[in-house]
Amino acid sequence: MSNDTPIQYGEVTATYFWDDGSGINGDTGMPASGEPMQKGLFSSPSWPLGTEGYVVHEGRKAEFFIGDRGPGAPSQDCDVLLDIDGKTFAELTGQTWNEDSYTVSGGNGHLEVEYYVTEWGDGNGTEGAPHPFQEPGNTCEDAVSPIPQEALPREAPEEATEEGTAAGSPAPENGERADQRQQPEKSAPAPEEEGVTAGTAANDLSGFRLMDSEGVLGGTGLLALALVLLAVLHLSWVRRPSGAHAGAVSDGRGLLASSGGRHARGSRLGAVLARVHGR
Repeated sequence: MSNDTPIQYGEVTATYFWDDGSGINGDTGMPASGEPMQKGLFSSPSWPLGTEGYVVHEGRKAEFFIGDRGPGAPSQDCDVLLDIDGKTFAELTGQTWNEDSYTVSGGNGHLEVEYYVTEWGDGNGTEGAPHPFQEPGNTCEDAVSPIPQEALPREAPEEATEEGTAAGSPAPENGERADQRQQPEKSAPAPEEEGVTAGTAANDLSGFRLMDSEGVLGGTGLLALALVLLAVLHLSWVRRPSGAHAGAVSDGRGLLASSGGRHARGSRLGAVLARVHGR
């Protein structure tokens, strides 16, 4: 039996039957489809043989397939548009089925049911709204209604994407996923000047590199040191300060001049140089 999504829904009045060729209780012979009479075999005056679906009555549900043609006269004026096998009819009404008399206990021969067609059969008959037996021009449009929403399958929510929330779903309150929260950017280290580092800066003097890559004083470094010493000696010679603390009289010898001041003291270098010049 089919239990898929309904493709047609409606409400009709139904009765019951049991045609197995026994002739009991108005039996008209074997079902038109050639299927043996059985529980779940229903009869319709117009739907294609093989059509599948289910009916609901007061909360009770039963599946069916159309295996016979009928009812006949009761279907006129769209009164009774479905024949239910006696055993299923008894279950839907909460009664019992009598195997000897082919009747349902309680004496109720009709009931209102909701029907759901889930698949049209490929046998003889007409799809869509039912019509009375052998009256195809008299369509019973009132027997068809919109399918109830609760009978339709619910749409599954879309899965979340890697970029964030699922399409069509509201975004988180903070606007981002917990595992994608932005981390504070780490400050990049300040780039060193090209070609100059703290180590090389101490090894340079006025454009001259004193040390080579192995830390040994190179020829260029020696030359630079010599030039610096000569410059210092020259400035000291020609620009020796005068005054009470630098010697009272300068004889023009710069560093070789004597100091007569109270706080003046000759340096070791001055004493050596004085001996060299005969003082």
